[in-house]
Order: sequence, then C-alpha cells, then structure tokens
Amino acid sequence: MKKVIVTGGLGFIGSNLIELLLEKKYKVINIDKNTYSSNFYNVKEFKKNKNYSFIKCDIANRKLAKIINKHRPIGIFNLAAETHVDRSIDGPESFIQSNIIGVFNILEIFRKFSVKNKKSRLVHISTDEVYGDILTGRTKENYPYNPSSPYAASKASSDHLVSSYVRTYKIPAIVTNCSNNYGPKQHPEKLIPKLIYNIITNKKLPIYGKGLNSREWIYVKDHCEALIKVFEKGKIGNFYNIGSNKNVINLDISKKLIKIAKSKIKLGKNVKIEFVKDRPGHDVRYALNSRKIIKKLKWKPKINLNSGLKQTFEWYLNNIKYFKSVNKDDIVRRLGLKT
Repeated sequence: MKKVIVTGGLGFIGSNLIELLLEKKYKVINIDKNTYSSNFYNVKEFKKNKNYSFIKCDIANRKLAKIINKHRPIGIFNLAAETHVDRSIDGPESFIQSNIIGVFNILEIFRKFSVKNKKSRLVHISTDEVYGDILTGRTKENYPYNPSSPYAASKASSDHLVSSYVRTYKIPAIVTNCSNNYGPKQHPEKLIPKLIYNIITNKKLPIYGKGLNSREWIYVKDHCEALIKVFEKGKIGNFYNIGSNKNVINLDISKKLIKIAKSKIKLGKNVKIEFVKDRPGHDVRYALNSRKIIKKLKWKPKINLNSGLKQTFEWYLNNIKYFKSVNKDDIVRRLGLKT
C-alpha cells in the first residue's frame, strides 16, 4: 500500500486531504504539533481507520527526520503552517518559526532522505497571497511575488526555499499556490465559518471596511483533489496555481450565507451585516490563473460556490459540537488591529 505523510493533518485542509487519501487507498501518517488551529474533531471519522495514524511533532523539530526515515513515505504533503493573516499582524514570530524555519527543516531532512528514496515526492502547499494585491487580471505561476502581510511573506519565503532546493540539490518537490479555501472543518477565525457561527448564534456579521475586498473561493475538496493530482502527475520543480477562476466580494459572501441560512433556520434579530475597521495592509483582490493545472494535469473544480456554501453551512449546522471543540475566544476575539 502507498504510504504518505501529511503535515498539519489536524487542520482544515490537511484533514480533508487525509480523508480523500484514505478513500483512494493510501496509508496516511498525520504529523501535527497540535496548536490552537489543530482539532481532533476533524479526524474523528477516520481516526480508527487501520490505514491512518497520528504522530505529534513540530515540523521544526529535528526528530521529524526519525519519523520520515522510519516510515519511508512515497510522498509528503506539507500543509503545516500558521495561516491567519490577522494573527500574523498581531504576532509574526510564530509565522517565521513554522512557515520558514519549519519548512527549512523539512527540506534538509528530505534532501538527505530523497537520495536513497528517489521515487518519493514533496508537495509544498502555499497560497495566492504571495502574489499580493492583484487589481486587474489573474496571476500565472511566473508572476512576481509581492506579499503584503507577515503571513504572506513567510509563505513566499518558504516557496523560494523549496524552489532553491529543487534547483541546487535536485530534490523532487513541487509547489502549489491555492486561492481561498472554504468548507467543512475550517477554523471559525476565518471569514466563512465565523459568519456561519455568528448566524447560528444570533450575532452581527462583521465585515472589514465596506466589504469590497475580492477573493477567489475554492471548495476544499476540489483543492484536495488537485493536490493528489499534482502529487501523482505533476512535474518536479513546477509551481501550480489552484483556483476556481471565480471572484466574489466579501459583502456578497455574507449575503449568500444569510440567504442559505434563511432556508435552514429561523434567523435571530441580531443577524445583520456590520462593517468594522479594516485590518492594516488589507489586499483588495487576489486572483489566480489556473490554466496550467487544468491543461497539463486535466484537473478542474467541480463544486460551484452556491452549492459549496450550502454544503458548508449544513456541515456546521449538523456539527454544532465542532464550535465547542474550539476556544470561544479564538472565535469572537478581533485580531489584526496592530499598526
């Protein structure tokens, strides 16, 4: 059986990826250091699966080498990262540690490991935020990096590190840059699950600025399908953009969720949009050109935004206990106000 490692597998995208890998008959080792954004609720459906195992470890810890050398995976999906822009504004140090030092540690270990395990591959998962503000058009893989936040800068640094190791040491690695994900199991500090939480609990829906910031949204399961396609068919040393090619402003996301909620539950009187102070350096628009993965690897997203939002809302509505598994302060506390 094909064995792979997923780092950050207790998180949102990582847990969804593991679920899909298990369905595709991979044996999966989940490595996660179990921070605030990690959640064992995310793996409860498959935690007893004989092809799944969990190891607590920080990717910046050198004992990671023993784990990789012991299990000898044919692939490593690196999703372990600090991801919330607002948190990176308030405290960037943990982002440097995880997203740069941690990736450096993986690369050093994988550089030595791949010498004897030439068929193994590393897929490093990154973000569209490395490209910065894209006011017009859509960014191809060769577009210059111009990150705006400490989070985006740390991810840009990790991408460059991976690319340099491919060129210098010839390691078999690939980088993916994805647009905004949404779907089941996403931490409610992020926009869509936070709005859903506030709708369900009869609270106002906070929207930065005037709600005109534009994002390209992709359903998490579509993203995970793309990651497996990149792992199985992608070309070593390449970068692949993964997106839906559909942009929506944050205000419209809120309106769509309110409309969906009205068909599912009775809305409380406090459920209304409230514009709040914008965060420092907030990018206006992200937009990817994903023609490369569509053309070269024959992948394309299957789930449109309206259907995906409906499925997402229903998941949280049916998994109210999920919110209880998260520190309430992490849901309601406003971050990213430091200047």
